[in-house]
Amino acid sequence: MAVRNELAWPVRIGLVVALLVIIGGMWWWGFDFGQIFGRVHRSQMQERVDTLEADNARLAGENRELHRRAMELESDAAIGRGTQSTLTRQVQDLSAENAQIKEELAFLQKLVSDSTKEAGLSIQRLTVVREADNAWHYAVLVVRGGNPKDDFAGHLVLTVATTVAGDGTPRSETLTIPPPDGASPLKLRFKYYQRVEGMLDVPPGARVTSVTARAFEDGAAVARATRTLTNP
Repeated sequence: MAVRNELAWPVRIGLVVALLVIIGGMWWWGFDFGQIFGRVHRSQMQERVDTLEADNARLAGENRELHRRAMELESDAAIGRGTQSTLTRQVQDLSAENAQIKEELAFLQKLVSDSTKEAGLSIQRLTVVREADNAWHYAVLVVRGGNPKDDFAGHLVLTVATTVAGDGTPRSETLTIPPPDGASPLKLRFKYYQRVEGMLDVPPGARVTSVTARAFEDGAAVARATRTLTNP
């Protein structure tokens, strides 16, 4: 007859749980132990991940700041280019104005030096410059020598010769400014000198070949002064 000592169910369950805990602990200890000897510890990996995430956040912030700064610099550069273009244009305008003032000063100096000479009307300067395909800018300077006591009153008449290149032989045309149709004349009223400027409207593609300016005194049929400019 055999005698068996059977364990109660609660004890059996406790032993099974203890055995599972021991097995699990041994597995976990072996995994962590392998990480240590393999130089890849879980806590170190977590620290590395945290460091990389912090670096990524810092670099993202720096990238946003650099992008904002780049946009500001691009905006400043665009403003700078616009300012430079404006200043360049202003310098060119001032240079042209300065050259004109110097020219007028030289003329006034000559006018003063000629004040004792016999009075007379003359056209000292006549220029014409193309501004567009069908527009030319003209400038006329009418002066009086000597020492006049009163104002000169009269008007200017411009005769403009143009050449239009056609399909065959070039065609020549002559314009009168102002046209002889009762239009308002180019009035003159001055004591020493007067500058007259304006635009010549010519046919598209036409080239001004010559301009003749005549200065008439009011009531006179014959010009008091004449000057012709040839534009080759």
